[in-house]
Amino acid sequence: MMLEEMTMEEYKKGLEKTRTLVVPYGTIEAHGAHLPVNTDTLVIERVIRKAAESVPVFVAPPVHYGVCTSTGAHPGTIGITAETLRRITLDIVRDGYGKGLKNFALISGHGGGIHVSAMKEAGEALAVELEDALLAVLSIYDVIGPEMAELAETEDDSHAGEMETSLVLYLAPGLVKGRSPEEYPRLPKPIIARDKVKCWPGAVWGDPGKATAEKGEKLFNVMVDKVLELLRRIEGA
Repeated sequence: MMLEEMTMEEYKKGLEKTRTLVVPYGTIEAHGAHLPVNTDTLVIERVIRKAAESVPVFVAPPVHYGVCTSTGAHPGTIGITAETLRRITLDIVRDGYGKGLKNFALISGHGGGIHVSAMKEAGEALAVELEDALLAVLSIYDVIGPEMAELAETEDDSHAGEMETSLVLYLAPGLVKGRSPEEYPRLPKPIIARDKVKCWPGAVWGDPGKATAEKGEKLFNVMVDKVLELLRRIEGA
């Protein structure tokens, strides 16, 4: 049930079927020269919408903005602070709870560490504050690691690389503008690089040239299955 498309009466009737709200979290973030800046949002919103065809839950509009550190200075990225993301998360859940919702699945299509930590910090606070609420907070990449590694030909594939490009080729091929060169960041960890564009000019981590729509379809279906498993667990709690 797409929340933004519902009327007040439809929402009230929906509460008779479920008290679960699923919130997709994405970013506006540089993904090489070949993928759109909404890649994270596009993928996770499509995954959740597909999963919601099998489990009757409310699906919220996505949170389009996220915390982008490594790509924060790249062209096209528009990020927010961790504090802003925590506040958005707190406000969405608190207000949804006040409207009769009890279960919240907050699922990110972005795997950045500070981004996901901000979501989880808010979730931990809400779990204490709302004693009868059930909260799940995760990045989709937290739960598909082995499957993604098995599908990928590229070792150490990640941001805008083989598999993420494959997903967009499957979901929205018209948004894929050729292929960026294979690239791996030269970030001097644990030292924090000030000029991250110099260390990682193309904003690609992996080899987009190995991407195919077929791989994207397989990974998409894995993501849907993982979300379905979570939603069924929540609905059965």
